[in-house]
Amino acid sequence: MKTSDTVQERIAHLTSDIERHNRLYYQDDAPEISDDEYDQLFRELKDLEAAYPELAAPDSPTRRVGADPVEKFAQVRHPTPMLSLDNAFTSEEVRDFDARIKRFLGQDGPIAYLVEPKIDGVAIELVYEGGRLVQASTRGNGLVGEDVTTNIKTMQAVPLNLVKRRKLPIPDRLEVRGEVYMPLEAFEKLNEARRAKGEPPFANPRNAAAGSLRQLDHRITARRRLSMFCYAVARPEALGVETQYELLQALNSWELRVNLNPNDLEVCEDLDRIFDFYRRLEQRREELPFEIDGMVIKVNDLALQSRLGDTARSPRWAMAYKFSLVGAETVVEAIDVQVGRTGALTPVAIMTPVRIGGVMVSRATLHNEDEVRRKDVRVGDTVVVQRAGDVIPEVAGVVGDKRPPGTVPFAMPETCPSCDAPVVRLPGEAALRCDNASCPAQIREHLYHFGSKNALDIDGLGGKLIDQLMDKGLVSSPADLYDLTLEQLADLPRMADKSARNLLEALERSRRTTLERFIYALGIRHVGRGLARVLAERFQALEPLRRAEIEELEAIDEIGPKVAASLVSFMLNSRNHSLIERLLDIGFTLEPPMGNTGRLAGRTFVLTGALEGLTRAEAKARIQAAGGKISSSVSRNTDYLVVGDKPGRKAREAAELGVAVLDEKAFVELLKE
Repeated sequence: MKTSDTVQERIAHLTSDIERHNRLYYQDDAPEISDDEYDQLFRELKDLEAAYPELAAPDSPTRRVGADPVEKFAQVRHPTPMLSLDNAFTSEEVRDFDARIKRFLGQDGPIAYLVEPKIDGVAIELVYEGGRLVQASTRGNGLVGEDVTTNIKTMQAVPLNLVKRRKLPIPDRLEVRGEVYMPLEAFEKLNEARRAKGEPPFANPRNAAAGSLRQLDHRITARRRLSMFCYAVARPEALGVETQYELLQALNSWELRVNLNPNDLEVCEDLDRIFDFYRRLEQRREELPFEIDGMVIKVNDLALQSRLGDTARSPRWAMAYKFSLVGAETVVEAIDVQVGRTGALTPVAIMTPVRIGGVMVSRATLHNEDEVRRKDVRVGDTVVVQRAGDVIPEVAGVVGDKRPPGTVPFAMPETCPSCDAPVVRLPGEAALRCDNASCPAQIREHLYHFGSKNALDIDGLGGKLIDQLMDKGLVSSPADLYDLTLEQLADLPRMADKSARNLLEALERSRRTTLERFIYALGIRHVGRGLARVLAERFQALEPLRRAEIEELEAIDEIGPKVAASLVSFMLNSRNHSLIERLLDIGFTLEPPMGNTGRLAGRTFVLTGALEGLTRAEAKARIQAAGGKISSSVSRNTDYLVVGDKPGRKAREAAELGVAVLDEKAFVELLKE
């Protein structure tokens, strides 16, 4: 087996996991893993893509911000994308961030950074026209968010009209970015009221803020005492200010709420001052009236911010420096084993509820058999639990001297806890797996995946409804969903006639979808959203993909032998063949993918030699922003070789292959076209 095949499989697995956790965090406000666990997954995927750029999917989670928006609010497209921040966890990573910026800019001297607390809330954009608030929207996936204007207008912290208090004029249009949060005092009072009513409390202030902001009844939002800090605008160069600090002062002058507390804000011209601010902020963390999970470091000079620009996911000029984890001790009461869509068995620790950083936690994933064995977590053990602002924490380890007598090492089951079929562990895999295609747990997860936001987006098809449908024997396959009747649905507990009609309408809408979504919805092992898009673009229709042979699939750059074998095996399987035929008979319409519309789309560039007006990093960023691709070597697939000073052998290779050669002037002109 080639190394790239193993890497491709790991990338597909990480992509699937991260997309699921994005949905749980951004869309459902019900995360299942800690921030730290998520960051570890994200970092591993990012590192693999950096080491194997040819395997990185164009819509990898590392190039996106979060999950697609839910449907109950109107969608809003952000003219300027709302990006997320890359994270640092150590001082060395902050030093690397500083070094990357200096390399990008070709600058050796010190750079001034503005540092401030990282509020743990919900990112929001406010749009003012003529000084009047006309729209408010969530970040969503960075490109499209949710319209929450009515709810935002109930917040006292958000001015409906801007006020001019300085000479700086109010722009005709102002797109302000900020963070909506719930103060800790309001959070505690809200949870007290919910407990008194027999309602489940919110897990943390961030979830409470998100849930409050997404109320269809704006009167509920108004009672939740949300607040907001503004920290950025789209296109700040139009405001006539020169630094990030001056930008905050301008926003404050228009009566937008900005955190200008001198203890919470500092311009640092060397890294030692940044680290000192970090230590002081961490010490003050418990004294603050809102929850934070770190600090944000931003290049203070707006002109430098503009030069640095953005990647598809995050600005190059800013980074979040996360705090170390908050921990506590608790007792493992049980270890459950859950079965996923592909049959993987995952152990989960059920613990005595413990408050960590103001949040009650009681569950933690133990990942797989190897992880349980390495940490030797047993039922009855006292464990150290850590969290970084999320619901499901990390079990850091066992407190050995508190282990009670009579505990026994935990052993993964030899049979599936759902269907009692024997479990297997394939070579090179960490997870035990149930191979029974009729396993109820796998069927349930397959149905949930089929209707999920990134697949066919069937609104109303949640886990509880799927359980009811399966218990009644109404569904055992995604195709069965389309045979459901109004009478069958309305007869289910807590399923009103209106809800049943809405589900049937959602099922009807799902019959018209994209080829990419349909491929992803099938749940083919190792095929995440990125590969689904690659397959859709390559084959343009379902039938050619169904007939594809291993050699044809392996010829695709992003696909190795293991993924190709998985695809062919899936298509040849009689059960899957029957499912696809039934879905097509139902009347699915599969739209082929749209091509890249960037002016350099489909063109591949190679850079050689030093450019005078641009650093190499800036040149690459400009090409990629226009839809072009970067390659490290010249081949017959290269469209342009961009040459600077002392180009070297690549210029000779380009001449031999007939590749077009651009000097710096011609390259800059091409970018302007």
